[in-house]
Amino acid sequence: PEAGHRFNPAKLLIDPYAKAIAGSIQWSDAMFGYPIGDPQADLVLDTRDNAGNVPKSVVVDQAFTWGGDQLLRTPWEKTIIYEVHVKGFTARHPEVPDFLRGSYSGLATPAVIDHLLSLGVTAVELLPVQHFVSDKHLVDRGLTNYWGYNSIGFFAPDIRYACGTGQPIRSRHVREFKTMVKTLHSAGIEVILDVVYNHTAEGNHLGPTLSFRGIDNASYYRLMPDDRRFYMDYTGCGNTLDVTHPRVLQLVMDSLRYWVLEMHVDGFRFDLASALARELHAVDRLGAFFDILHQDPVLSQVKLIAEPWDLGEGGYQVGNFPVGWAEWNGKYRDTIRRYWKGDGGQVAEVAYRLSGSSDLYQGNGRRPHASINFITAHDGFTLQDLVSYNEKHNEANGEENRDGSDDNISWNCGVEGPTDDPDILELRERQVRNMLATLILSQGVPMICGGDERGRTQQGNNNGYCQDNEISWYDWSLTKPHQSLLEFAKKIINLRQQHPVFRRRRFFQGRRIRGAEVKDISWFRPDGKEMTDEDWNKGYVRSLGMRLSGDSIEETDFKGNPIQDDTFLVLLNAHHEPLPFTLPAHKKEVRWQPVLDTAVWEGREKRVTLLKGGERYDLETRSLAILRLRDKG
Repeated sequence: PEAGHRFNPAKLLIDPYAKAIAGSIQWSDAMFGYPIGDPQADLVLDTRDNAGNVPKSVVVDQAFTWGGDQLLRTPWEKTIIYEVHVKGFTARHPEVPDFLRGSYSGLATPAVIDHLLSLGVTAVELLPVQHFVSDKHLVDRGLTNYWGYNSIGFFAPDIRYACGTGQPIRSRHVREFKTMVKTLHSAGIEVILDVVYNHTAEGNHLGPTLSFRGIDNASYYRLMPDDRRFYMDYTGCGNTLDVTHPRVLQLVMDSLRYWVLEMHVDGFRFDLASALARELHAVDRLGAFFDILHQDPVLSQVKLIAEPWDLGEGGYQVGNFPVGWAEWNGKYRDTIRRYWKGDGGQVAEVAYRLSGSSDLYQGNGRRPHASINFITAHDGFTLQDLVSYNEKHNEANGEENRDGSDDNISWNCGVEGPTDDPDILELRERQVRNMLATLILSQGVPMICGGDERGRTQQGNNNGYCQDNEISWYDWSLTKPHQSLLEFAKKIINLRQQHPVFRRRRFFQGRRIRGAEVKDISWFRPDGKEMTDEDWNKGYVRSLGMRLSGDSIEETDFKGNPIQDDTFLVLLNAHHEPLPFTLPAHKKEVRWQPVLDTAVWEGREKRVTLLKGGERYDLETRSLAILRLRDKG
């Protein structure tokens, strides 16, 4: 161990290249390569045979009839991502047969696909499905690793998501996964995998011996240079996979190619991707991993999404990944949360986030689609909880509410948790609509946390990683407010999909394009005048108008014709009081038509008289409104 080696002939190991893994770990002391108890015990070899406790690698039959299935290659600007957990999504779905619930097959049932299509999403991003381990400390407390960020088999779909319909064990979950992908593709829905190549389930020097540790610990893991008994931990999970080693890098690349070529997935979201970019200690965006990936004829053509941070020094790398990568934009999340919470001094930052975060991505030659915009994700509050809780409530996790982030940038609208107060309930519903509309109408690629469109709650738990139960499972019952929210989500997504002005392929120039009447983007004060440099820096400003010119898109269709669209005005008011907003002047023969207002949403378009430039639009407290330029006739 002092030299970094932990070979142990008594321990059965999982083949790193296994295409299927049967069973799950049966925890016992024999799963560890050393005798449990002594702090120095990892220096001693434990000779107990663990073969009866470890999952088995399985040879699979790769034959599968794909027919004409192929990667969908949905353009980034048309992509709307729906982050979802394979089991939790259908575990309680009333229209999914019992024996299919929580499985790959359940995700491919007509009821589920109908929901995704009616919502308007184009891709599902699945929480980890590569074979993972439920940690011993969780199992001992009657919990499990529900999210799956504890991988041990980089080629094998986890058998726990198989429906078990009688196919031979050696192929059932592999074939079932392929069938799910094929079915989703036939509906026009891409499949993106959340993958964990930054660490493995073997943990630190006191962790179990499962695979890599027993094969070549010193090659697979990053070890402390001054004492190779211990691990460098940039992930918070005990170890960091050493992708600077050529064999480890080959393993990761082989795994990625396998999921594209054999399993037909459309892309990947890389968990804690900064850990993959580390050359020695520093994060190097031109590291070997990125160089090889960009040169690969297969992987360079699929969607690549980074979670652009890890837990090590200098690990927060939002905006610094290379061309070809999209990123979870953590600055977008935090800015939009602060703005709708009512914090001051946010409008300048909000303008950057609404317009595609050019401050982060334009300087190195990237496009707006480099920004994966999100307000909520699996890690943290749901959108409903974001407006219902000021504090996390993770007691069910058994860690005395110490786990999970304390910095949620949330606001409970006046009462912590559930309430019957109609005014607070109405405000919460409006705040959810505000944030959902902001997300969908921002330039870049929106990612919806699955269930947010239905008001899903985790009762204030912002770290449901171990909750394989109704805290995390999706509730498919619909109250009247939830039905209204679902209809709102469908409408706002349809608006984005129908109008390219909300999903431009290039950044705004802030000028007139091709002789257009107005600049491609303009920003307005409530008095109808354009924002000045001084206005952007006023801390009390909480209202903003954004005009998007439909005849200044500066892009062409596949025939080379200029893309034309309507001109839209988006008004935002995060102030606690109503605000009369003077509509900006335009050509005399056109008028502003209100399209949507989060304060008066009733599940249908509200009929309002066309308004001239210079007239006032009454923007309610904490609301967002969208108006479209129309001919006065």
